Amino acid sequence: MEKLSTLEKFLSHKNHCEECLKQKFSSTDGTYTLLICGGLGCETANSLKLKERLINAIKERHLENTVKVDEAGCFGFCSEGPFVKVFPDDVLYRLVKPEDAERIIEEHILGGHIIDDLCFKNKEGKTITKEKDVDFYKKQVKIALYGVGVINPERLDDAIGYGAFQGLINALKMKPQEVINEILASGLRGRGGGGFPTGRKWQFAYDQVNDTKYVVCNGDEGDPGAFMDRSALEGNPFSVIEGMMIAGYAIGAQNGYFYVRAEYPLAIKRLRNAIKLMEEAGLLGDNILGTDFSFRAHLRLGAGAFVCGEETALLNSIEGQRGMPRPRPPFPAVKGLWGKPTIINNVETLACVPYILRNGAKEFNKYGTEKSKGTKVFALGGKVNNVGLVEVPMGTTLRELIYDIGGGVPHGKKFKAIQTGGPSGGCLTEEDLDTPIDYDNLIAAGSMMGSGGAIVMDEDNCMVDVAKFYMEFIVDESCGKCSPCRIGTRRILEYLSKITRGTATKEDLDELKDLCENVRSNSLCGLGQTAPNPVLSTMRSFYDEYLEHVVDKKCDAHVCKDLMRFVIKPDVCKKCGMCARNCPTHCISGELGKTVFKIDQSKCIKCGSCFSTCPFKAIEKI
Repeated sequence: MEKLSTLEKFLSHKNHCEECLKQKFSSTDGTYTLLICGGLGCETANSLKLKERLINAIKERHLENTVKVDEAGCFGFCSEGPFVKVFPDDVLYRLVKPEDAERIIEEHILGGHIIDDLCFKNKEGKTITKEKDVDFYKKQVKIALYGVGVINPERLDDAIGYGAFQGLINALKMKPQEVINEILASGLRGRGGGGFPTGRKWQFAYDQVNDTKYVVCNGDEGDPGAFMDRSALEGNPFSVIEGMMIAGYAIGAQNGYFYVRAEYPLAIKRLRNAIKLMEEAGLLGDNILGTDFSFRAHLRLGAGAFVCGEETALLNSIEGQRGMPRPRPPFPAVKGLWGKPTIINNVETLACVPYILRNGAKEFNKYGTEKSKGTKVFALGGKVNNVGLVEVPMGTTLRELIYDIGGGVPHGKKFKAIQTGGPSGGCLTEEDLDTPIDYDNLIAAGSMMGSGGAIVMDEDNCMVDVAKFYMEFIVDESCGKCSPCRIGTRRILEYLSKITRGTATKEDLDELKDLCENVRSNSLCGLGQTAPNPVLSTMRSFYDEYLEHVVDKKCDAHVCKDLMRFVIKPDVCKKCGMCARNCPTHCISGELGKTVFKIDQSKCIKCGSCFSTCPFKAIEKI
């Protein structure tokens, strides 16, 4: 590609890119584009094999000149992938298997017929062919995920044709303070969990007098079940780079660092490729678009330490030190990377910046609540029908998220709770379902926004076990620098283990609550300060379950193995011996066809093999 060294060259090339993209999506010359979801989830579900089969089917039928196969980022609806979207017909196929490739070519491309069984169906069973008509997508608004699922994330021209770098061009025509004022006016708050006003953070760094400043993108995303930042980097890395560049121009930085965990190989590959393509085009480097602004982007890989999501621990890691938090103040905006003023924003925050500079703060303010503007990306998972990546306006209720978009709880089970904010958040119950999602409302309800994880739980979940799961994670991930977190979280886990074993007392519950408050009040960084939240929130909303474990020595959800038994119902047992044959510890005895079989509880390891294999439902959990 010719270097886009001036604004005039860029705009001329942009017109060409827009025409190419328009041709791909709304062809009038009889050509087709088959757009495949190239997100990591669909790749693990054989989308690459599907792509290969489509290409081969096209070659076999000599359709190379009229049918193209292309790839985009995550389509979002993970539980329904892999996807194929047919343009210009704008038909979306879901749950497409590699063996469906020939059908798409034969029936749709050559035959002109929509393949009904690959389409979505509404509640009445009516076929839905267009993405915008699917319930999962109806209430979504793409700002941070702009271009994700649309453009090829490995093709710079696609990004330019879809509006990339227009926000940067607008910013370069403004003074740095004017850019910061626009971000302040937008009300954008940090999407990494803290919710600190982004413009204020930029202002602090801008006010520092120093020849060297840095912008850091936090892509360390380590919450269990979270994949928002990964999907954004996989689906449109150019947008996040553009957001970093605008931030660099605003505060006076010439270098930016992406910190991404090494477990995200596809995100790393596409981010690295995007940086390379932009450097070759002259969009990164010296005198960008013929201006005095110079900027370079660098990539650093994290080793998967959850604590490195904390901004000062992240800075230590980039510098080659052990990833442990620093005392604050001084804050990074004053003394950050290598002692220089540094702003740290997460992937989603930076992905929102180009939209604001491209469309204006007022347009961004059309979405959201009074104190939480714009949209929020969630990784919706757990006990919900529609699992996937969701971007909704702030103010959307939890009920809308779980039922309208998520499709409700599977198998007719009863909704029990939703965990927001990951290990730093808390569990919200049915009473909270009509709570509008924003930073302040979730905190008031006893949880937090966090980076955007949203795990739905049903009646089969034990809330004590849920709290224990998150505390095991925190104990493993604590850096150990401060005693309240290093020792306190391990003591919390010991209490939870006693409760799930049935050996705890009511006094232990009081001591557990006091310990949680102490860890929260005295830990050095956000990891320790928020670590007790899952315990405190479940104790507040599900205290009866804690008492049940402690007093009745019982787990109604049948999750805690030490409080659970499998028993054979004598009046239902058919004396077939199937349970005994499948028992790995040989703890089930009886005489085939003559006596009712019995389980020796002293040998039973509660594996559940007998329960799952008995065809007569003669075994129950108690």
